[in-house]
Amino acid sequence: MTAHLLDRRQHASRPALPVLGDMALSLARLHEACGPARHTLAMLVAAATRGPVFWIAPAWLGDRLNPDGMAAFVDPGRFTFLSPTRPEDLLWTLEEVLRSGTVPLAVADLPDAPSMTPVRRLHLAAETGAQTGPYTPLGLILTPGEGGAAGVETRWHMAPAHETARHGWTLSRLRARTAPQATWQLNGAPGRWRMTRM
Repeated sequence: MTAHLLDRRQHASRPALPVLGDMALSLARLHEACGPARHTLAMLVAAATRGPVFWIAPAWLGDRLNPDGMAAFVDPGRFTFLSPTRPEDLLWTLEEVLRSGTVPLAVADLPDAPSMTPVRRLHLAAETGAQTGPYTPLGLILTPGEGGAAGVETRWHMAPAHETARHGWTLSRLRARTAPQATWQLNGAPGRWRMTRM
């Protein structure tokens, strides 16, 4: 067994997907989006990627993404929709997609926040996919309310803050391993987004 000595050198940072302004998501990791505008946030993340996107959502939930609403942010033709019929298959499907490394982004719309053990498995699956697949995958789970999945790389909350003449959202970084909590006002449209720190 080898011993690793502590030193003052900085460790290499993980490659990250720049989404908007100060929002960058580490690749080969699992991130969480919560809040009433979490689906919009997922569209912004998808728009920052190139290639196919797998969207995993329970078959028993009636609400589905509307391609007309998606088109304002990202091409709906990039999406493959997977609808597991059993609750235990939601995270299993996400894990298998991440492990394969066949897509740059896998999104799972979950009814509840997962516990630490499944999150760790998803991190490991994404790291494996980065080594074996054509893409370095990024996992994104969408959770209701304020979220709360243990062990995620980052947790983001997004809520609408529209004004009479323009669309707007409040975007908050609630948790990150390498950055403090922060909140921004997001306005504009695709290609013309403006983030203002609050």
